[in-house]
Amino acid sequence: MERTFQTPLGTMCLEEENGALISLSWRSGGMSDSPLLLRAEAQILEYFSGIRREFSLPLAPRGTPFQLRVWNALSKIPYGETRSYAQIADAVGNAKACRAVGSANNRNPLLILIPCHRVTGADGALTGYSGGLDRKHALLELERGNRI
Repeated sequence: MERTFQTPLGTMCLEEENGALISLSWRSGGMSDSPLLLRAEAQILEYFSGIRREFSLPLAPRGTPFQLRVWNALSKIPYGETRSYAQIADAVGNAKACRAVGSANNRNPLLILIPCHRVTGADGALTGYSGGLDRKHALLELERGNRI
């Protein structure tokens, strides 16, 4: 099931399967009114309004074992903070895997819910984001307390 909704940064689509969210992406899709999709939409809109910092939703991302480890590490980055690709590589136990971390970051199926936007270059520079660097910058600004 899918649900499309509008955010301050554009159209997003949630996907649910077997009682868990499997995707949140910048695109259009269906309009299911499942309780989980409605609850997820509400929490994401609360995030955009600045009143929610953590999500309480069942997530079931699909990926390789390495991708799942990276996405788990991303989920531990606190709201309003960033980590470098090297720090995430260290967190998953392979300090030399910066590029692989970048690739896993790029394939994150649950944008915002698994906060890949919180990963920056070693010097703090904004680097790739599947939703575009403008959106990544806006999400980080939101988490710094600035309105978007």
